[in-house]
Amino acid sequence: MTVGPKIINEQSRAAMKEALDRIQSGEFAKEFVLEGKVNSPVLKAMERREHEHEIEVVGRELRAMMPWLKPG
Repeated sequence: MTVGPKIINEQSRAAMKEALDRIQSGEFAKEFVLEGKVNSPVLKAMERREHEHEIEVVGRELRAMMPWLKPG
């Protein structure tokens, strides 16, 4: 109960309000559609960064050591 106010502060509220404003104005939808029309370069870059993130690399290495996770 005491952690929430430390995490969701005025700065995060302002960021969420800005995101909501972009959604309600249609700006987000326009950006989303345009991203799809040009083969999703921003999304692909985000996915690539996430795939290469240390926690993902370590996770793949750990799962490779767990034969019971492998199909068949």
